[in-house]
Amino acid sequence: MKKILFRKILLDYLKFFIISLSSASIIIWVFQAVNFLDIMIEDGRDYTVYIKYSLLSLPKIINKIYPFALFFSLFYVTTKYEISNELIIFWNFGVHKIELINFIVKVSIIFMIIQILLASLIVPSTQDMARSFLRTSSINFFGNFIKPQRFNDTIKNVTIYSEKKDLNGNLYNLYLKKETDVENFQITYAKKGFFKEINKFPILVLFDGQTITVNDGQTTNIGFTKSDFPLKNLEANTMTYIKTQELSTKNLFLCIEILRKNKSDIINTNIENCTKQNLNNIYKEFYKRLIVPLYIPLLTLIPLLLIVSSKESSNYNKIRLSTFLIGLFSIIFSETTIRFISDILLFNFTISVIPIMIVIFLYLFFLKNFGIRKFKL
Repeated sequence: MKKILFRKILLDYLKFFIISLSSASIIIWVFQAVNFLDIMIEDGRDYTVYIKYSLLSLPKIINKIYPFALFFSLFYVTTKYEISNELIIFWNFGVHKIELINFIVKVSIIFMIIQILLASLIVPSTQDMARSFLRTSSINFFGNFIKPQRFNDTIKNVTIYSEKKDLNGNLYNLYLKKETDVENFQITYAKKGFFKEINKFPILVLFDGQTITVNDGQTTNIGFTKSDFPLKNLEANTMTYIKTQELSTKNLFLCIEILRKNKSDIINTNIENCTKQNLNNIYKEFYKRLIVPLYIPLLTLIPLLLIVSSKESSNYNKIRLSTFLIGLFSIIFSETTIRFISDILLFNFTISVIPIMIVIFLYLFFLKNFGIRKFKL
């Protein structure tokens, strides 16, 4: 009978957790996707790029919502069981409160492992995929990203400025600068221009202007009545280097090991962003992936404070409010401690063991409260 009761409460936890996690994630994803849509349109990206890029951001959102959804689910279901007297059924069938707590602790370890896998494997890989996908995607709608009276550098090494743009997409008083490097560049002025495609390749057609070319210190000036500015092989000016949060967890380990062993300020590694200057961010990213999930057992134990006192107690509502606030504070605390991570290993270790120590303390509190001195987890 105990197994049936444990299975029932677990299913209720899972059901509400999945609903709350998916609902909150989708709502946040939709708002974020709208922002992505504006960026993609301004950058002249295809809608398929927008869809794939926004979908790849979903694991990151889920990982962020995960602790909130888990705590809220356990708090809600435990409160529901307490108010509807369903927990009395547990006690009447011989389930001791500490047995329920032990069961929830075991379940919390599974939830913790899931978030570690999500934070350390899935999120970094999808973030890297999203960045790589955006970097290698082409610009399809060139007319979209040109805004009048605004310098635009969406295209790599090319700056475009237009004083005016009409409803037909015609551009007036254009300025273009194409750079090969700092000392070699080409500047073009034109009175009018518009985008068109020839054999599916985009071209900016320019009228009544001149082109100034600087090449190895030599300057040439050529006037024209009509000139085609090809955009076939130009890349998007997307960030090409890998961010710290996009590094694999394996590379984070390797980078920390390399930087700890090497005392020199200049270190040559095959890992991007693996520098002494970035060491603090590397430690923070490591903490986010492997230490923050250690708060999951704590967030599953906090709602069980509700079973310490009966709902008939005069201060039960205060206990319920306090329990919710403690859980909320724990989530905020787990996120804010990231900013205190530094390159001092002893200090980082001290911060890292905080969730483990609190879980032990809370578990001992339950043991003392329920009058059990010998237990088996």
